[in-house]
Amino acid sequence: MKNNIKIYLVCVIALSYMACSDGSDSVGDSQIDTNPPILNTLDIWLRNNFVQPYNIEVLYKWDINDTDVDRFLHPPFEASVRPVANALQKAWIEPYTTVGGPDFIKKIAPRQFTFVGSFNFNPNSPTITLGVAEAGTKITLFNIDFLDFTDINSIKQPLKTVQHEYGHILNQNIPFDVSYGQINPENYTAQWFNRTDEEARELGYITAYGSSQEGEDFVEMVSEMLTNSKADFDAIVDGIVSDNARSIIRQKEAIVAEYYLTNFGIDIYELQDLIDKATQDLVK
Repeated sequence: MKNNIKIYLVCVIALSYMACSDGSDSVGDSQIDTNPPILNTLDIWLRNNFVQPYNIEVLYKWDINDTDVDRFLHPPFEASVRPVANALQKAWIEPYTTVGGPDFIKKIAPRQFTFVGSFNFNPNSPTITLGVAEAGTKITLFNIDFLDFTDINSIKQPLKTVQHEYGHILNQNIPFDVSYGQINPENYTAQWFNRTDEEARELGYITAYGSSQEGEDFVEMVSEMLTNSKADFDAIVDGIVSDNARSIIRQKEAIVAEYYLTNFGIDIYELQDLIDKATQDLVK
């Protein structure tokens, strides 16, 4: 048996050698398309304003494998892309660059945005997903075909989503203090969508989604602060009836402000003001 095995191995090696040493077969043409892509005006603008300065790719031409195949999603109209990208540039990149320095977004940022034209309805839930962050490297924005750039509240929708998801990315780089989640953990719930924002605020959460768990609570505070002026944010908090809930949210606000200042050297109120002015300027 041992001799047979040895003979078999020798035959395999010999055949392999013969196959490899046969120079009659040449390598065929590559099946990979190496032609440079044809860029339209929008592609060139995105490359000049996102790819080259910040190494951020904006995808708006994609196939089904770039998103959740279980959802009914489609790429956006080309006309929807630049207004949203411009909003990100003016009300997210430029304010952070001003207060955090020219390399802030270059060092900490998602490296890819995917724009989706349609709404992302969640099955078995009365909710819509506005955005998704994946591993701190990619943010997907949904329903951009339905934004109205004459309405500031409509403009704030994708900006709030980005501020929320970017908050997660910052937390992945530097976690927030665990004491934040210990302030009022008793009312976190997976059934957050059964609450209104007003009901959540009376429990000490800035939004209903913020009452889902501590990580979402923190970034919802960030996104609400950075998509409202200080006066508007103060009006939201001052409108809370419960003295205890109002005090809790102010305590959370202080932790968020300290997090930005200590870890990134950013005065969040200066950032808030810059973003508010930039957002106002986006209204047509």
